[in-house]
Amino acid sequence: MSAAATAWSRLRGWAGSLRAGLMLAVTIALAASFLGEHYGAPAMLFALLIGMAFNFLAAEARAEPGLRFASGTLLRLGVALLGLRLTFEDIARLGWTPVAGVVALLVLTLLAGIALARALGRPAAFGLLSGGAVAICGASAALAIAAVLPRKHIREEDVLVTVVGVTALSTVAMVLYPVLFGALGLGQTEIGYLIGATIHDVAQVVGAGYSVGDTAGDIATFTKLQRVALLPVVVVAVALVYRREAGGGIGLPWFLIVFAALMLLRNLAPLPEPLVAAVSEASRLLLVTAIAALGVRTSLARMVAEGPRAFWIVGLETLALLAMALGFAHLFMR
Repeated sequence: MSAAATAWSRLRGWAGSLRAGLMLAVTIALAASFLGEHYGAPAMLFALLIGMAFNFLAAEARAEPGLRFASGTLLRLGVALLGLRLTFEDIARLGWTPVAGVVALLVLTLLAGIALARALGRPAAFGLLSGGAVAICGASAALAIAAVLPRKHIREEDVLVTVVGVTALSTVAMVLYPVLFGALGLGQTEIGYLIGATIHDVAQVVGAGYSVGDTAGDIATFTKLQRVALLPVVVVAVALVYRREAGGGIGLPWFLIVFAALMLLRNLAPLPEPLVAAVSEASRLLLVTAIAALGVRTSLARMVAEGPRAFWIVGLETLALLAMALGFAHLFMR
C-alpha cells in the first residue's frame, strides 16, 4: 500500500472515530439554534441544557472521541473565527473618556473576579474566567478565555457554571437595567452607555438599548463593541501569563494567531459582507456545538456538588460591574 493510501486510510479511520460524537453535538447545536431563534432565548443556554440531558451518552466509547474533539478543537476554531467579526471604526464615537472608562471597568472587574474567587475558596483562574465573561461579552468570552487556561487550573464544570451564570444574569439585566437607569433619572446617552458597559451578551445589550430609544440603542451597541474589542487583549494576556507559569515561553496557541490575523484582515482590507456574515454564522455554530459537547460531557450532579460558590462569584462580579459603571457615569457623564 502506498504512503498516500495509508494516510488516507488513517484519516478515514480518525474521521470515523469522531462521527458519532460530532453528530450528537451538531444535532444538539442545531436544535438549540432553532429554539433560540423561535423563543428569543440564548442558543448557547439551550445547547448546554439539552447537552446535559444527554450526559448518559458521554460514557459511550463511540461518542467520546467526537465529543472531546467538538469541545476542544471546534471550540478553538470558533474562537479563531471571531476575529473576523471585530471592527474598530466606531470605537471613538463617545470620546476618549468613556473609552477609558470601558477599559478601567474591564480591568477592575477582572481584579474583582480574582479577589472574589480567592475569598470564596476558588482558584484565581476561575476569577479570570468568570470576571472576563462578565466584563467582556458573556459566554463567548468565557469560551475564549477557557481555551487558553491550562486544564490543571480550570475544569469543564467551571466553564459551564460561568456560561449558565452570565447567560441567565444577562437576560435578567436586559429587563431590569433599563427600568433601573430610567428610575435614576438618566438620559438616553447615559442609559445607553451603562447598558453597553454592564450587560454581558451582545444580543441582550441591543435588546435593552433599543427598548429605551434609538439614541440609547446606538450608544449601547457601540459601547458593547468596545468591550468586545478588548477580548483578544485579555485572551493574549491570560495565555502569556499561564505560558510563563508553565515554563513554556511566550508562544501563542494557533487559534489566537488566526484570531489576530483575521481581526487585522477585517479592519485593513475591504471584505464582502456576505463573506463576513457567513464566517460569523460559522463561528456561532461552532461555539454552540462546543457548548453542546461540553454539556454532554458534564454531569449535573457534579455541577451541583460544586456548591453555590461559583454562581455567587458570577453574581457578585455582575453587581460590582454595575456599581462601578454607575459611579463612573455619575462622575464623568453628568
